[in-house]
Amino acid sequence: MNQNSNLSRRNFLKSSATIGTIGAVGAVGGIPLLSSCSSEERKKKGGELKLPQLLDQAPDGPVLKAGLVGCGGRGTGAAIDFLNSGPNLQIVALGDVFQDKIDACRDLLKKEKNVEIPDENCFVGFDSYEKVLDSGIDVVLLCTPPHFRPAHVEAAVNARKHIFMEKPVAVDPTGVRRVIAAVKRAQSLKLNVISGTIRRSQKDYMETRRRVLNGEIGDITGAHIIRNGGALWFRSRRPEWSDMEYMLRNWVNFCWLSGDHITEQFIHEIDVMNWYLGKYPIKASGWGGRQRRVTGDQYDFFSIEYLYDNGMRTHCAARQIDGCSNGKVEQINCTNGYADAAGKLYDLNGNIIWEYPNTENNSNPEWSVTNPFVQEHINLVSAIRTGNTINDGEDQAYSTLVTIMGRVAAYTGKDVTWDEILNADIYLGPRTYTMGTVEGIVEAPPLAGVQHSE
Repeated sequence: MNQNSNLSRRNFLKSSATIGTIGAVGAVGGIPLLSSCSSEERKKKGGELKLPQLLDQAPDGPVLKAGLVGCGGRGTGAAIDFLNSGPNLQIVALGDVFQDKIDACRDLLKKEKNVEIPDENCFVGFDSYEKVLDSGIDVVLLCTPPHFRPAHVEAAVNARKHIFMEKPVAVDPTGVRRVIAAVKRAQSLKLNVISGTIRRSQKDYMETRRRVLNGEIGDITGAHIIRNGGALWFRSRRPEWSDMEYMLRNWVNFCWLSGDHITEQFIHEIDVMNWYLGKYPIKASGWGGRQRRVTGDQYDFFSIEYLYDNGMRTHCAARQIDGCSNGKVEQINCTNGYADAAGKLYDLNGNIIWEYPNTENNSNPEWSVTNPFVQEHINLVSAIRTGNTINDGEDQAYSTLVTIMGRVAAYTGKDVTWDEILNADIYLGPRTYTMGTVEGIVEAPPLAGVQHSE
């Protein structure tokens, strides 16, 4: 591992920020931007947007067996969410690179759900995902650090498994293109794919968006998206850990494993923005930096302006620093008001003109909001058992790419266009995986621009 960092926009877009390059320009062909239309145009084309029915439990059916790949906290949580989503559901296999993660997962599944996973169905190593896929499962839950997601999604589709994949779906454009190709193939095979960004499965968010897209506060003109919170966890290096073990155990602080927090965490809010706008930016201008992080190579904060083909602009900013003001803003600006995507509409004077009912004080089950982490699995299991195939893989791949576009703009200090990031040869991380030395990973944040000289 190295301790120096120097990059330029040209080098960053043509090669990896860490290790290796890949000649994958145009590997999937041109990916068109989604079209956006006004509320009046939408009504002319097909009437007002309707809210789909959301079940609070998946229908009964034959036993569905699931395997979990990635047994950390989020993976274990996803396994429990799957089991809570309906009847006749089982977790039957576990895979991770660390035995202690598998042991902790098994203990929690036993404690919370009285589920016991036999030793012969617990697989350790970088190839454990292949063994999980070959263990007789119907569904796979992909919850490793996102660097590994493209290869795992591709293998799951090849194995004809239904997929839950945690967000984000990649850390670099090479991975995004690989996921897009895989989920397109999944569509042709009638496989169901659900991603873990949660808001598109959350009833209060869905109803708020339905009202905005139906024109209740006019046409969308932009968005202001903020997520400020405290620092995430980190692991200090132990003498007995190799480079690889250190980075994997501290994955949320290394860009090649997590994509930095603009991609790993802020994707939730940026995905909400994309969901509303129905189109992707043509250019990103960004800035950011690091003041407090003590391990890894990532930033503490980002601020990104996205430009769209109609001249619209959106602003997205995120921070992970303790001791600062925290808060989340998901504001969609419109001609006659603005929306809080979590459940409120305002007029231009800031007066609330509609609010999603407080479910704690409202006995009407129509407004009940199921835990969105469980609702995703309800939707997945329901689709499998009814034959009404669902696949949000492309949407999540595009949202991942929008976050990467902003990250590269901030890292380099240069504007980045959609075409550049879509076709960039960036590949983050090593090409082979062993618990040993990892050459070329820089444990220092990228520095934008050039060094000032006297």
